[in-house]
Amino acid sequence: MDRLIFTAMASLKQLNNMKLKNANALANASTIGFKQTYQFATQSSKVEGAGYGSRYVPMNRSNDELVIKQGPLISTGRKLDIYMKNGTVLGVQAPNGQIAFTRRGDLTVDQGGFISTANGRMVLDDGGAPITAPVGVELAITADGTVTATDPAQPDAPPAQVGVLMLRDSDGTRMVRRDDGLYEPMVAKGQGGDFESGATPPAVQPGALEGSSINVAESLVQFMDMSRSFEIKIKMITEMKELDDSGTSMMRFV
Repeated sequence: MDRLIFTAMASLKQLNNMKLKNANALANASTIGFKQTYQFATQSSKVEGAGYGSRYVPMNRSNDELVIKQGPLISTGRKLDIYMKNGTVLGVQAPNGQIAFTRRGDLTVDQGGFISTANGRMVLDDGGAPITAPVGVELAITADGTVTATDPAQPDAPPAQVGVLMLRDSDGTRMVRRDDGLYEPMVAKGQGGDFESGATPPAVQPGALEGSSINVAESLVQFMDMSRSFEIKIKMITEMKELDDSGTSMMRFV
C-alpha cells in the first residue's frame, strides 16, 4: 500500500508541474510572438535505494524546446512592425550581452537611438552589432530585413540603407527558451550565440505583427483534464488508506 501511495504522490507532484507550465502559457496568450514549448515527456526513472535494481517509475521531464509555428497575423500598418514568416527568428542582444533570438516584431527606437523590441531588447544587424537609427528620419523595413531611412525634408531622395536585421531560418535547428524568455539553439544552451540559417530564406512582412500561438480553448481543456486527474489520484490515495486501516484492524484480532 505504501508503495502505491508513494507512486500516486509522485504523480501528483508531476501533475502540479504540468499545471504551472500550462498556466504560464495561458498567461502569455496575448503576448506578441509568444511560442509554446513541447509539453512534459514521460521518462522512466530508476528508483535508488535498497531493493531490487529493476524498480522504475514513470516521471515527467520538462522539455523547453520551442514549437515555432506561425501565429495569427495582426495587421498594424506601422512601418517598424514585422511579421516573421515560416521559421524566421530575429537576433537581439540578451541582458547578459549574448546573442539570442525572438519572434517579437514590435520594433521601436529607444532613448539611446538604437532599434529595439518593445520589451527593451536591442536588435542586431547581420554582423551581430546593434543597429543605430539616424536622427530625424523615417525608418522602414523591407521584406528581406533591410532597414532603410528616408529624410522627410527630401521625400524624393532614394531611401538610405541603415542596416540589415539578423534574420535566421530556424527550420532544422532545435531552439529552446532561455531564462530571460529569449531563444537560443539547444546545442548552445546557456551560452547563446548565432547559428547557421536553414535552407528557406528568412523573410518578414512589414506592417504586421504575429500574435501568440497559444490556443486558449485548448489550454482550458487541458486544465479541466488535469483537475479530473488530480481528483482521481486523491481518491486513489484515500481508498488505499482505508484499505490499509482495514488490514491493520484485522491484525489486531489475530
